[in-house]
Amino acid sequence: MKQLILVRHAKSSWDAPLHDYDRPLTNRGIQDAHLVSSNLDGQIPKSFLLWSSAAKRASETAVIFAQNMSFPIESIVFKQELYTFDERKLEQIIKSCSDDYDHLVVFGHNEAITNFVNKFGNTFVDNVATSGFVNIIFDQNSWKYIENGVTKKVIFPRDLKLV
Repeated sequence: MKQLILVRHAKSSWDAPLHDYDRPLTNRGIQDAHLVSSNLDGQIPKSFLLWSSAAKRASETAVIFAQNMSFPIESIVFKQELYTFDERKLEQIIKSCSDDYDHLVVFGHNEAITNFVNKFGNTFVDNVATSGFVNIIFDQNSWKYIENGVTKKVIFPRDLKLV
């Protein structure tokens, strides 16, 4: 069995004249990342591999989540190739994960995340919100062969703000 957690980067700023890759999080994005990552009781396995896009907004989100999940920041694997908006590329990267790991957490970008979630999960999600968390369980024993997963949990910041 394999468990995949996908997290879309938190809300980022368009204010400064930066390349897309270099855009930082907004204050709301920082707050939402803390809100979601502080409300993951029972969703995070004891041990896992954590990969993040190397883009500023994704890496900043990954660091916030790691801090709140007591995951060592120096163990985050920042992958240039996760800076993608294409779910086929995201799928290739996830399927390349070593089978030594049963639990993978990936921080990335939309459209890739929403399209991946809808292709591999069993719950349709119109749009994975910024700071959105999606937990999918696969019955397969190899990342290379994952398909037809079960969407175990979806958490968006707006869901937690109603409480």
